[in-house]
Amino acid sequence: MGATHLPSTEFDGTGINDQLEAVAEAQLGDPAVPMVQLLGPDGKLGSDPVFSDYAERIDPEKLRGFYADMAKIRRFDVEATALQRQGQLALWVPLTGQEAAQIGSGRASQPQDYIFPTYREHGVALTRNVDLAELLRQFRGVSNGGWNPKDTNFHLYTLVLAAQTPHAVGYAMGIQRDQKLAAAAATGAATADGTVGDPEPKAAVVVYFGDGASSEGDVHESMVFASSYQAPVVFFCQNNHWAISVPSSVQTRIPLANRAKGYGFPGIRVDGNDVIAVHAVTEWALEQAREGNGPVLIEAFTYRVGAHTTADDPTKYRASAEEGRWRAKDPLERLEKYLRAEGFADDAFFDQVKADGDELAAYVRKTTYDLETPDIRTAFANTYVEAHPLVAEELAWFEEYSAGFADTADSHHASTDGAAN
Repeated sequence: MGATHLPSTEFDGTGINDQLEAVAEAQLGDPAVPMVQLLGPDGKLGSDPVFSDYAERIDPEKLRGFYADMAKIRRFDVEATALQRQGQLALWVPLTGQEAAQIGSGRASQPQDYIFPTYREHGVALTRNVDLAELLRQFRGVSNGGWNPKDTNFHLYTLVLAAQTPHAVGYAMGIQRDQKLAAAAATGAATADGTVGDPEPKAAVVVYFGDGASSEGDVHESMVFASSYQAPVVFFCQNNHWAISVPSSVQTRIPLANRAKGYGFPGIRVDGNDVIAVHAVTEWALEQAREGNGPVLIEAFTYRVGAHTTADDPTKYRASAEEGRWRAKDPLERLEKYLRAEGFADDAFFDQVKADGDELAAYVRKTTYDLETPDIRTAFANTYVEAHPLVAEELAWFEEYSAGFADTADSHHASTDGAAN
């Protein structure tokens, strides 16, 4: 075949449909501009041509709720860390510093939305009414999950980096198809008897991941699918600057939010320590997704103040001065300044928040102490629906192996008793 007879690529000689991207840029501006920030570290509220309208919907009661949530989840984080240090948990993943990113985005979601977390979204779990004590079951090693996702539309934690992003897009595509079928059924019903029932509220998916996970192929593949099918999903990247010991400057040479442009959907960088801005941006993104305008990528620019996990020592790879600079941007302190300056909260409110946090910590501590270790045989029983000869053989070997420790212990006690006599 000669060169003149080669097939053309699909875009040769044709106009690419950049309408959605153009609309997003008209609303949001050039994605290369600085991040969206409404509440600064000084506690003063600024403005934004798009997101101030969303911020104005947040009344003082809701602002107090944001603060109470952030304070509560920080207190929970401190307690969980202490429990791990006492040997009550095998591992813990701290979130201190990321409270605004999680509470702001979680509170922007609606009950019908479905959330896919990683393993650090304790604050989002709080906003979805997950019993926080249930989070610790997995970190104690007594459960594969800890809660039923169907009760809260909050999925189980995913420990494999970025594995939840393809699941989230698939779930979003399922929502998309269910809503089309529901719309078609409603149209048919209206044609038959002239009436239409109240439609189900539109839903979207939010999937969380970190700056480190953004380098995984799963994230890329998920964004390709989401863009191709205009799936109603919000990709929420918490850029906490450290993928364990690797800084975000090594992970990417441009703001992570700019990557969305390559897939053909909007990307927004927001101050992840500004709970008001995070809530506004997430609310906007979820509206876009629910209304069929496709995915959105949010990069919450925040910081992991503590360790990656309780098995990590961040002093080995980052300077304390850096941590100090970010502590000056503390999400709780800036909101407290604003609440006090506007007369939205007083000492009595903050005292009550502290008391509520201590009460939560006491509940979590007692619940963790009371957890019972499940019989290991249940793990064998749950491998297959029906009995399996190979699993039965492995269980028999395990029981024989375990019995050997009991024999050794009995022999040790017997010899000790004999020596004492």
